[in-house]
Amino acid sequence: MTSILGISAFYHDSAATILVDGKIKAAAQEERFTRKKHDSDYPFNAIEFVLKHEDLKLSEVDRIIFYEKPFLKFERLLETYVAFAPKGFQSFSKAMPVWLRDKLFQKKMLFEELKKHDVNFKDINKIYFSEHHLSHAASAFFPSPFNEAIILTADGVGEWATTTVAIGKENKLDIKKEIHFPHSLGLLYSAFTYYVGFKVNSGEYKLMGLAPYGSPKFEKIIKDNLIDIKDDGSFRLNQKYFNYATGLTMTNQNFHDLFGQKPRNSKKEKITQFHMDIASSIQKITEHIMIKLAKSLKEEFKIQNLCLAGGVALNCVANGKILKEKIFENIWVQPAAGDAGGSLGAALAYWHLEENKERIISETDEMQGSYLGPLYEQNEIENQLKECGAKFVCLNEEDLINKTAEDLKNGNAIGWFQGRMEFGPRALGNRSILGDPRSEKMQKNLNLKVKYRESFRPFAPSVLIENLSDWFDLRYESPYMLIVADIKDEKKIEMTKEQNNLFGIDKLNIKRSEIPAVTHVDYSARIQTVDPKTNLKYYNLIKKFKEKTNCPVVVNTSFNVRGEPIVNTPQDAFNCFMGTELDNLVIGNCYLIKKDQDPSLKKDYKKNFELD
Repeated sequence: MTSILGISAFYHDSAATILVDGKIKAAAQEERFTRKKHDSDYPFNAIEFVLKHEDLKLSEVDRIIFYEKPFLKFERLLETYVAFAPKGFQSFSKAMPVWLRDKLFQKKMLFEELKKHDVNFKDINKIYFSEHHLSHAASAFFPSPFNEAIILTADGVGEWATTTVAIGKENKLDIKKEIHFPHSLGLLYSAFTYYVGFKVNSGEYKLMGLAPYGSPKFEKIIKDNLIDIKDDGSFRLNQKYFNYATGLTMTNQNFHDLFGQKPRNSKKEKITQFHMDIASSIQKITEHIMIKLAKSLKEEFKIQNLCLAGGVALNCVANGKILKEKIFENIWVQPAAGDAGGSLGAALAYWHLEENKERIISETDEMQGSYLGPLYEQNEIENQLKECGAKFVCLNEEDLINKTAEDLKNGNAIGWFQGRMEFGPRALGNRSILGDPRSEKMQKNLNLKVKYRESFRPFAPSVLIENLSDWFDLRYESPYMLIVADIKDEKKIEMTKEQNNLFGIDKLNIKRSEIPAVTHVDYSARIQTVDPKTNLKYYNLIKKFKEKTNCPVVVNTSFNVRGEPIVNTPQDAFNCFMGTELDNLVIGNCYLIKKDQDPSLKKDYKKNFELD
């Protein structure tokens, strides 16, 4: 037996993954344990979990692979500061002491941290380093269902690379092309995230969610001033307008003058139509670049399959646009496409590229639905609920599913906690909040009364795999909620001319389809297909809901409030249940009703987490 531990850490979304004989056994993000969103610290708890899952001591692990090479990253930082000098001294003076004290000698630092897991771990030579974009590419290709594929990785920046093209075949992966820092699609998108008043490395998905409410009025300004896009999709950014290379902010005064406003202060200023149009414009640019890249790569390499990874691959709208263009026969996106997935990719890269081990290729993929996190047995669930002071009943599975489906039909908001926790940023039916998509009030109520977040934020539909084509214009499965597609025409309710002219947010109050709670204002939806082979209990729940309503779709959003990581333990779930206006909680076979609970257990839950 050969075991490999993959680690990503120290930038954002720290995580750990364990492989045994090349099989993905367990993976988790540190934030789920520490309850600190996007936790970047050494993933002590995540490592403890994956080791415990396989009943391994660290000293028994054969190899430990870190997801990037710190010396190369330091080289990039140093060369960047030299190139821009004397500009950026303030940033330089802050960054260098940290690098010289901690990050530069990361192998020794990792060794010291790893010893805390096991006093018998004494072999520093078990620690290896992958490259950042190689880790991303490996995480996308090796678990995919393809024998051969083009792998496109796009993010902020790794060591030097910001966009990478690789070719994967069987158990080999060869990087062919790179775009280097400071020219970065991910950082361009993050600059606009910052400008609209959202947190960088956290709020990019909010910018994407805001885009449908605006129109791309600034697209030409961006193309004429900020970015030079070549015919093949490659690009260069005009650094005259950015501050991220050496500064402490993403944009500068030239950027602000170009668009006519300062960055939005999220604590003092409301989102306006201007911000919606900005979001729409940069989203359009992102889609344009990704489509150009996809087309040029298909033409050059003549391969029918595309794999996507890196933070930009979490832009499910852009993914959907690539799919709609029918450039490739098949597209597969790594569900943990961001830095967390680097832990998985680093381990897989070592197994296949260094050890030259053959791949396991299945008809779907090797991610097991991304259900790779902690599992709580029924007795553990009951014990934790009792310790919390919860009042609950235990039902058999048939009754539990029937009762939950009836509650959904009646408009209740339900916390649904089952099986193993998801790996990656999306809740996929095991750590989810569920609702009735037919409700005209569900989106607004869930946002304001449960998630405590902006009313414009869209929700995803979970749909039975066999009913996908009846409701959505999508030609194949989307198990990881990483593809946006249009609602079928026959399910749409066209808005009037007067309704179309409403202020963006006001369109939320207009019923736009038979499932308004999951329909964006542009008649699209971020789709999760549910297959009984990967999540039977969730499938059966939606099937029962369909029997009661003739609707094979439920609202699915992550089980958390704004600023909180997705819940991990039954206690986390109960706390969130009691701190929000959720009506019911279903954990394992335990069924809880809010009005039955002790009111004294209710807390001001919003103050527990920093709002993003």
